[in-house]
Amino acid sequence: MTDSLRPIYPLGSTQEDVYGGETSRTVPYHRMYGKAYCLPSIALYRPEEISELSAASEAMDAIFRKTMRFVQRYMPDSYLIQQLDIPPSLLPLIREEIPLGGITRQDWILGPQGMKIIENNADTPTGIPESAYLEGQILKRHTSWKGPSVNLQGLLGEELAAFADFYKARGLEQSVTFSCYDWHDEDRFNTLYLMEQLRRMNVPAHYAPLEELDIIPGKGLYHNGRQIDIWYRLYPLEYLTQDRDETSGLNVGEALLELAAAGKIGLINPPQNFILQSKGFLATLWSLYERNHQTADYCGFTLFEPEELEIISTYCLPTYFSPEPFKLQNIPYVAKSYWGREGKGTSLHGSQEKDADAPSTNESPDEEDEDILAYYGNQPKIYQQYWTMPSAEVETEEGVYNGRLLTGAFVVGGRFGGVLSRIGGKVTGDGAYYLPAAIFAPED
Repeated sequence: MTDSLRPIYPLGSTQEDVYGGETSRTVPYHRMYGKAYCLPSIALYRPEEISELSAASEAMDAIFRKTMRFVQRYMPDSYLIQQLDIPPSLLPLIREEIPLGGITRQDWILGPQGMKIIENNADTPTGIPESAYLEGQILKRHTSWKGPSVNLQGLLGEELAAFADFYKARGLEQSVTFSCYDWHDEDRFNTLYLMEQLRRMNVPAHYAPLEELDIIPGKGLYHNGRQIDIWYRLYPLEYLTQDRDETSGLNVGEALLELAAAGKIGLINPPQNFILQSKGFLATLWSLYERNHQTADYCGFTLFEPEELEIISTYCLPTYFSPEPFKLQNIPYVAKSYWGREGKGTSLHGSQEKDADAPSTNESPDEEDEDILAYYGNQPKIYQQYWTMPSAEVETEEGVYNGRLLTGAFVVGGRFGGVLSRIGGKVTGDGAYYLPAAIFAPED
């Protein structure tokens, strides 16, 4: 595959001039790790690219959810535990079929040989204020271009309100409490932004830091004595299953999951999305795609229609539970930990690109804690065919940065909402840079 260079338009202003004004009230983390996170440049996308990405991301979301229902209904507990690495305590919850899709962000490579989806962040996606708010503000003030994320804010409010209505119909109070770690600026302002979108829908919403929550096993989750019925948590479910009270030793995460299973608290995103979050799901989808002709013998029907097979073939990469299919054919591949986030637990193998197996210097703003590296490194892995990311050159405060562009596509309730464009290394980590996206036609 040949490389390509993504067009980047510099705004000609300083980072502080672009991001340090009124917008910093919503996105104050435009500087992180002692350097600029949001850059004063624009990532340009052709109209036909955004049109295809919109249709492809919605089509893939529908296929993901169809496959999720198949897993929920037909795959035994042993498969979910062993192949998807689902903690046994989560099994009752994730088998519950909820008709809402929630807020997800798919990660796409818009490469020189076509676009491919490489991950689906379906449990606790971030980058939301950057796309839903910041993109529009920066383009309006500094350019005449429109962005691809103009519908995202509205979709977020509608989906959150739909969850409030859904859980209300189940007997819970129509009030949503939003939680994250209060000390983490990026998480806090992502959470607060979502809370405001729900309030725009005239649904009561409260903010309650994780540090201030109390749980009474069998009874409920509380904040300052107020019981929480519907809970949005910017906190991964795999962390929750391991949480214990340091004083009593009580497994508070398990106690909370039992409350959810008993219908005493409703969760956003829904627990079923945890199936999609497992990278083992990507290997499961590809296995079902390759064996589609056999599914009728297993469950009485063929899972994918011909047009769905074409979509999977066009936009998905071969993904397996073992690297052997790639090794046998000498095909470059990527190893990914099941619950890896921000590039952690990901490594490249067999790529002809120079230094492909070395981490990007931009991707580690601080030395990683050994415990964190061990946590991700010791997880089971899936193996996905390597796909070249487009190169991008962008001006930073340290000089020109030569990186790779990863395009996130928000899908909310099954509908395309917008784009999160980031420039990082060959593996996109939490040191990657954000650039607003714009739709650019040649006549512009």
